[in-house]
Amino acid sequence: MVDTDTLRILVATDCHLGYMEKDEVRRHDSFNAFDEICAIASQRQVDFLLLGGDLFHENKPSRSTLVRTIEILRRYCLNDRPVQFQVVSDQTINFPNKFGHVNYEDPHFNVGLPVFTIHGNHDDPAGVDHLSAIDILAACNLVNYFGKAVLGGNGVGQISMYPVLLQKGSTKVALYGLGNIRDERLNRMFQTPHAVQWIRPESLEGCPTSEWFNIFVLHQNRVKTNPKNAINEHFLARFLDFVIWGHEHECLIDPQEVLGMDFHVTQPGSSVATSLVAGEAKPKHVLLLEIKGNQYRPTKIPLGSVRPFEFMDVSLKDQPDLDPNDQTAVLEYLGKVVNDLILKAAENEAGHQEAMVPLIRVRVDYTGFTTINPQRFGQKFVGKVANPHDILLFTKAAKKRASTDGPIDEKEKLRPEELNQQNIEALVAESNLKMEILPVTDLGMALHDFVNKDDKQAFYACVHQNLDVTQNKLTEEADLRQIREESDVVVKVGEHMQQTVGGRSGGKSIQQIETFSDDEVVGQREATPKAATAAKQKQPARQETKDEPNSSRGCGKGTRGRGRGSRGNLTQTTLDVLREPRPSRRAASAAATVALQRIGESEEDEPASLAASDKDSDEELGEPESDPEPVVSTKDRKRPAPTSQRRGRGVTAKRGRGSRSVARTGFIDDDDVEDDDNDV
Repeated sequence: MVDTDTLRILVATDCHLGYMEKDEVRRHDSFNAFDEICAIASQRQVDFLLLGGDLFHENKPSRSTLVRTIEILRRYCLNDRPVQFQVVSDQTINFPNKFGHVNYEDPHFNVGLPVFTIHGNHDDPAGVDHLSAIDILAACNLVNYFGKAVLGGNGVGQISMYPVLLQKGSTKVALYGLGNIRDERLNRMFQTPHAVQWIRPESLEGCPTSEWFNIFVLHQNRVKTNPKNAINEHFLARFLDFVIWGHEHECLIDPQEVLGMDFHVTQPGSSVATSLVAGEAKPKHVLLLEIKGNQYRPTKIPLGSVRPFEFMDVSLKDQPDLDPNDQTAVLEYLGKVVNDLILKAAENEAGHQEAMVPLIRVRVDYTGFTTINPQRFGQKFVGKVANPHDILLFTKAAKKRASTDGPIDEKEKLRPEELNQQNIEALVAESNLKMEILPVTDLGMALHDFVNKDDKQAFYACVHQNLDVTQNKLTEEADLRQIREESDVVVKVGEHMQQTVGGRSGGKSIQQIETFSDDEVVGQREATPKAATAAKQKQPARQETKDEPNSSRGCGKGTRGRGRGSRGNLTQTTLDVLREPRPSRRAASAAATVALQRIGESEEDEPASLAASDKDSDEELGEPESDPEPVVSTKDRKRPAPTSQRRGRGVTAKRGRGSRSVARTGFIDDDDVEDDDNDV
């Protein structure tokens, strides 16, 4: 008899579908394990299947992987079995897709086994549209994708976690989920006040908040040498009752109590061995979680379709009968070790119907000996083991550490994809460079997506996202009438650059910020007096930003969910400057053409007045007298103009940028006109 008040959940993590799909022996391992997980869920008649991330091994799974995954989900999830629980929360917030509701409520589908999942670090969203491979399954109405947080690249960011409220009879469960976020960033967010907000269910009459059983599913590093590169259990909220931890492949299925906290943590581990280390050699399990009221009962279920894996450490120097110079004896000894492991794996698989070729890994400490070719060694085990080319792993004993450090934990080696790679932030810091256009964090994330996830649109998405926020910011200021002319755009961009670069790099000189002005785009042949004036005007604005820290923080509207909106907006404003000088340059050129036409007409009527006017303008600017040059032709009459422009360089006169642009452009256009006249 089915208990109408007990919610039954089958929990699994890190299925890594598509792992080693090009290997003839191991290509089906991940699918066999996932098929068994779904079969267990169907046989045990659970209410739903809960996955803790990394459903796919690749960020862009192949068509073969997608087809096989959809086939498995259709076989077990689409049936006439009634769903006996309800989702009572706002589903448009829980499932932010085009449909906005749980899949079993769709009238066009008969979903008998709902699947709830978050994304991991392998199948996380990417690209301009921020889509994941799981979105494909969600669009097919096969899974319920939740815990997807949209974060901007600038600042720490802010996330609000809304629970999926489930109710079955008198049992009420609040299911929180958070897909994978970079560990360094999430670590800072948890330590930043109000950056991570937990939304609790409302306390209603007859249903207080304390009656909800709170489950949290996440996919992050749990154990790490560097504490900034992992999430500590004490960062989580105390009101939680049960935590499901994904991303760690070692199977620690039994719930563990966290000291000082009121919840237990389970770590189901991966269902397929992706790293040949000791932690992966432990038996694989899934967890059946039965909840009734505020009580729960965990039951671990072993997986029988997982390929057997045997791991062993060997130290050659501990074998007294081995001669370091006798390589044949070393080969015979290692061959005997591998054969013993094969027999051990066969004994463990005696009860299974279909025997599989095992995985064997021998980690050899060859201190004092010479290595041998692992691939040549593995040739005699082809057909006996699933990994003949990497059976042996040669290492040397590390120097003894202090007793306080302790031995190296095997958990650190469960993810070979996490190498000690140098990122853009480190390169910029070591080279003492300063970014002036795009944020370093955005470029680092784009490079990571481009290399590790084969996202060819990563850099385009980075620039496009920053450009959108920049344009929105300038549009808001234009609506507030803070930007009236094109010169105001340059001033605003200068202020934004001061605040952005100064906030990240400890300040920047005014001359460096002025390099994005219109004068440099037109040409840097002469210094502009107005640049110094604009710099003096921008100096108080920079100090006001420092005195008012609240104005440069917070999400705000139009910042697309960024934590420190001013930092992201101000940095991105510089992108718009690179696009704006062209229209201003054309406008100045058009004005110069009109001015030259008027000058030409006046020169034809009064040729002698031009020399007098030039002389008067020189006297007005306080310039020293110079010997007048003889006026011979139109070309000769024009030449003194650039000389006077250079002599008037140090005067902060009433002339603005427009007059200098007209004069400077006029020289160029006038020479072109004279050349055309000479050709005629």
